[in-house]
Amino acid sequence: MSFEKDDAAVLHDKHSEYDGETGTITQVTETMFGDATYTISFEDGQETGIAEDQLDAVDADSDADEAEE
Repeated sequence: MSFEKDDAAVLHDKHSEYDGETGTITQVTETMFGDATYTISFEDGQETGIAEDQLDAVDADSDADEAEE
């Protein structure tokens, strides 16, 4: 799955202080090999150069369900 700017995603990177946190894609950059890398922003910072396989999409419906609880 590819991501676009303003998509919400969960970062999975055990070396990052944001591992397991949900952030917002703020930039999509294509590498010279045709792969996309992402910049994802969190409440207190950001991570750059994130590969697609390190991100999981956040289902917009699940956020609405959580807000109702």
